Amino acid sequence: ALDEVRAAVVPGVSTLDLDRIAEAYIRAHDGIPSFLGYHGFTGSICTSVNDEVVHGIPTVDRVLGDGDLISIDCGAIVAGWHGDAAITVPVGTVAPELLELVRISEDAMWAGLAAARPGGRLSDVSHAIETSLRGHEHDYGIVTGYGGHGIGTEMHQEPHVLNHGRPGRGPRLVAGVALAIEPMVTFGRPDTDELDDGWTVVTRDGSIAAHVEHTVAVTEDGPWVTTAHDGGAARLAQWGLTVPARG
Repeated sequence: ALDEVRAAVVPGVSTLDLDRIAEAYIRAHDGIPSFLGYHGFTGSICTSVNDEVVHGIPTVDRVLGDGDLISIDCGAIVAGWHGDAAITVPVGTVAPELLELVRISEDAMWAGLAAARPGGRLSDVSHAIETSLRGHEHDYGIVTGYGGHGIGTEMHQEPHVLNHGRPGRGPRLVAGVALAIEPMVTFGRPDTDELDDGWTVVTRDGSIAAHVEHTVAVTEDGPWVTTAHDGGAARLAQWGLTVPARG
């Protein structure tokens, strides 16, 4: 669904248009949108534009313009199991520093996914994300009030996955654990506020934000990224990891 939505991101499209594309794709592939109706949420995806970090509500009035940055968060239920993923997409011609914001956010997410190995600790994932984000000249903001989560037969399960922290802490990762890993990164300060709609989270200083996410299953042989077409093989090879074969 996210591939379909990404292809539709152009100046002049509304976030409700994108929502309809996602819902149609999910239902056409025997899935159910996880977000629709969740605690009253009215969309099948979250569409968060520019200074909106997460949980933006798709509407007909929110029309994308050239230079915007939009994060699209999508969840679906297939055969009783939830998957959760997010991308941040440039609209038209976007400032180079914002493209870099997206790139470093994706790199940090993959560092976290690579750390989801059996025998490790939950905070190894958090530490890998933070270490990746701190390794840049620009001081990016790591949003601390929100994070990743366990996932399976419910969309949000324990444990909560921070995007920062010291390694070697928290529950031990074992085969069968599934996590949604989702760094939320700002170009400025990490502080956020929730708007009066009860959903949309924005940066307090008005800085642009990026949000990316994949779902990963911990297997005996290592991480398997269930929401990536190749299971994460291409990116995880950077850490010398081979994605387990799936029958």
